[in-house]
Amino acid sequence: MTLDAIDKKEALRYLGCKEKIDDERIISLLCECEKRLISAAAPKYLYEVFPITFEPEGVRIADSDIILRGNDAAEHLKNCSRIVLMCATLGQGVDVLLRQLQVTDMASAVTTDSLASAAVEQVCNKAESEIFEKVKCNSRTWRFSPGYGDLPLDIQYSLLSILNAQKRIGLTVMDSNMMVPTKSVTAFIGLSDGEVERKSRGCESCNMKDKCKFRKSGGHCGN
Repeated sequence: MTLDAIDKKEALRYLGCKEKIDDERIISLLCECEKRLISAAAPKYLYEVFPITFEPEGVRIADSDIILRGNDAAEHLKNCSRIVLMCATLGQGVDVLLRQLQVTDMASAVTTDSLASAAVEQVCNKAESEIFEKVKCNSRTWRFSPGYGDLPLDIQYSLLSILNAQKRIGLTVMDSNMMVPTKSVTAFIGLSDGEVERKSRGCESCNMKDKCKFRKSGGHCGN
């Protein structure tokens, strides 16, 4: 997978900018950081399709001991019989670039970090499009990630393990639940032979709502 132009408007939202930016210095910095980021990135993703069953403790990935605990995952996957489990990363080169910039140029470091956050979502969107050129279903849910709602973040270790992500694309998770490389995402998408209810992804369902920088500035992250 290749990473092309990055959505600078989305990157600016990560920076807390709600208004259109006309400052040529900022635009120039964004473009310069974008070029370096694209050069450093090596986007990759994995996915597998698994049957699921519903149990009192949560949603079990069939033929495994992995249970997606909590009410929100179960509600999200209601009427689904399978899930696409996926992970994506920009690669270790982006982490190296960010560490270098944090020492030499903090403005570029902050700008590049925001661009990278926007870029990994673009990679996920592109991966999802490619996945569903191959995986057929009548309807599907949106992507749901560990840490969203009441789904514990520490489930990431099990999800990456079942995908063999460390061996296949070099993606792992630390004891702190931080993924390495850091600009990475794990998620699942419910698949149904019938219809799934298109639920909105609102702030009230997110466990980051009390410390979200978008909510503090009067906006939202788009979920």
